[in-house]
Amino acid sequence: MTRLLLDTSGYSAFMHGHRQVGGKIREADGIVVTPVVLGELRDGFRRGTWRSENERGLDDFLGSPRVRVEIIDEETADRYAEIASFLRRAGTPIPTNDIWIAASAMQHGLPILTTDSHFERVPHVLIELHP
Repeated sequence: MTRLLLDTSGYSAFMHGHRQVGGKIREADGIVVTPVVLGELRDGFRRGTWRSENERGLDDFLGSPRVRVEIIDEETADRYAEIASFLRRAGTPIPTNDIWIAASAMQHGLPILTTDSHFERVPHVLIELHP
């Protein structure tokens, strides 16, 4: 069983027809999205000219029985703190929202499907990277 945690950049690549990302999504048995990713997407939709179309596309995507929105809880927060502390000590920060996404992936043992290379700085997180 293949499950993936979908990053914002992965969703955007999928919606823009990125062949490799689309293949990974189609092959996956399950796709997890976090509230952080939903927030980033909806923020982008509000700033764009295709808000209604993008919202409908996201609603359709989330309506798939293979897609699940995973909650952020106390365990996620603990993993966030671990990752943020590590990255700060290493001098290799990444965006705060991406730390939350990485923390969720770590918590649930899921690889992150992303086009962002900075997730590679996070130890103990598997990446499905398709630049």
